[in-house]
Amino acid sequence: MSKIPKKLKFKLQGFNNLTKSLSFNIYDICYAKTPKQRKKYIDYIDEVYNAERLTRILTSVANLIGAHILNIARQDYEPQGASVTMLISEGEVHAHSTCQKACVFTPEAVVAHLDKSHITVHTYPESHPDNGISSFRADIDVSTCGHISPLSALNYLINCFDSDIVIMDYRIRGFTRDTKGHKHYIDHKINSIQNFISKDIRDLYQLIDVNVYQENIFHTKMMIKSFDLDNYLFDTYISDLSTQEQEKITQQLQREMREIFYSENIPKI
Repeated sequence: MSKIPKKLKFKLQGFNNLTKSLSFNIYDICYAKTPKQRKKYIDYIDEVYNAERLTRILTSVANLIGAHILNIARQDYEPQGASVTMLISEGEVHAHSTCQKACVFTPEAVVAHLDKSHITVHTYPESHPDNGISSFRADIDVSTCGHISPLSALNYLINCFDSDIVIMDYRIRGFTRDTKGHKHYIDHKINSIQNFISKDIRDLYQLIDVNVYQENIFHTKMMIKSFDLDNYLFDTYISDLSTQEQEKITQQLQREMREIFYSENIPKI
């Protein structure tokens, strides 16, 4: 279960307009040996993470953080990939204005959430034509305005995908005023995104933090610790590979993961 951020106690002057944004890059890495298998992998990802499935995931995210859905736009792309954008609000909207698909709202119903409270996901399946390395990247953004926090959906989102690598950014923007006129640039305690990741997930990953506390910017990267080649072969059995092939593929996969994790190309030896 996700931890709920502990809010600082102060009385506000008007609406809490702090914007809290949580961004993910989630990567799943595998090996597909032949062109036919690589195409099959792309087709598989497109089917498993199509726009309809992604919409269900984002709907659960909205429920977890206590947001109300105002509008949903979704699209499956050719030749591959999908996107979903969900407009949300902290407060409830009038029943006649609520919509679960693309629609137009009256100005009274939209209020000021159009550019602040939203959830989006974009998927990028791809396969390298030469070395068989295939990957699936999902970019997810949860941006909220008010008391609701995207951190409440952190563990759920990590568990929704086969995540070999997770790169997260959390930032609080703007300020809100209390009744005495003082500006508050954050309304909850945090010193790392890791504070909100469950222990069972943390135990599975190597984690690195880069935080800029004075700017309320928090960055965490995660890479899976254990490596079993059998779990990274798509439509191929490990028994079909020679020992030499297994070693070569293992090196390729681990190299790919390290390069993504450290954001740099590693020279070949």
